[in-house]
Amino acid sequence: MGRGAPTVAGTRRWQLKKTVVLVGMMGAGKTAVGKALAAMLDVPFLDSDVEIEAAANMKIAEIFARDGEKFFRDRETQVIDRLLDSQRGILSAGGGAFLSERNRALIGAKGVSVWLKADLKLLWNRVKHKDTRPLLRTADPRKTLSDLYEARLPFYQMADIAVPAHPTYTIDEMAAKVAEALATRPDVLEPAP
Repeated sequence: MGRGAPTVAGTRRWQLKKTVVLVGMMGAGKTAVGKALAAMLDVPFLDSDVEIEAAANMKIAEIFARDGEKFFRDRETQVIDRLLDSQRGILSAGGGAFLSERNRALIGAKGVSVWLKADLKLLWNRVKHKDTRPLLRTADPRKTLSDLYEARLPFYQMADIAVPAHPTYTIDEMAAKVAEALATRPDVLEPAP
């Protein structure tokens, strides 16, 4: 951690005042970093994709195949709204969730958005060997990822906070960077009384 930066790792002396919603591309680390951050701040970790799968009793890829993206996005908004109302914690949102104006409004009203800002090379290195990404089931998944990245970038740039990812960061280091950014926002994270 940098000199003079607020330190939050390894303590329970912080109070989370709003749900932190991690946004960004597939492969940005929303789930892994989110779990580490939740443990660091001693708050629950929530994942909108996991909640959608549990409610539908099927995988995201199966929902896309059976019902289409529009159906999935409608369920996603319902789940995000419910999770924002349920308890304060760290919420990992699906890669496309922040593109929806409705989702951005819900997150802005009830939480704070944090963009895990990973570049295209880092994202590709993380997702190229996984077959769990329905949007990358194309003839040229690298180009598809690049096109998605370019299309989504303006939306991610609307996040309340951006935390740059670096290929050398461990999950815990990235979580600490997010915690440092949150600690600069007393409306989100403040010392416990």
